[in-house]
Amino acid sequence: MSTARKLLAVLLVTLALVYAAWFGRHAQWVALAVFALPPLWLAIATLLGALRSGFWAGLLALLWFSHGVMVAWTRPPERGFALAEIALAVALVFAASVPGLRARFAKRS
Repeated sequence: MSTARKLLAVLLVTLALVYAAWFGRHAQWVALAVFALPPLWLAIATLLGALRSGFWAGLLALLWFSHGVMVAWTRPPERGFALAEIALAVALVFAASVPGLRARFAKRS
């Protein structure tokens, strides 16, 4: 397994942990399931070698980024969690893009 895929899995698990801390403190179980389970499933799929998990992680990261920006602007008490979500979403987009960028810019012999 490549380093980029390992990094992607670590970022996904970290995002799920941020959601667990964010929504678990008020026992918001539905929000916890909606937000924390998809990154966990994608992390498991990535570790098992699913080829499209990087694509789906990058796609969902755009939604997570948008959610983080919305919360950071509208709910000051939750701004720390929202900023962590934004930072992880940006890192996820880059981590999901690494294999494609390597293939695109690799020297051809």
